[in-house]
Amino acid sequence: MAEQGREAGAEVKFAQKADLKKLSPEHLEFIRKKEMALLVKSGKLRTRNTITGLVIGGIVLGIYGYTFFSVSQERFLDELEDEAKVARASYPRTSAN
Repeated sequence: MAEQGREAGAEVKFAQKADLKKLSPEHLEFIRKKEMALLVKSGKLRTRNTITGLVIGGIVLGIYGYTFFSVSQERFLDELEDEAKVARASYPRTSAN
């Protein structure tokens, strides 16, 4: 259906490169302004992405460091082991032990 309006063998011209020699000075100025705006916009986006990456990395390292710190502070297993030693020592000795 879409090809009914086209001639057979004719190609659709899409996203062609413009010949800069044929463009008017107004068009060239417009292109230059758009390129500069795109350059500034991409710089801002790159800066924001870098800051976001550093913030996320800082959060991850903070959680990682806090986890190691809190695990190294846990002494409850040592206390349980000490209680088990005391309990084993206080059991009466029988021939089955």
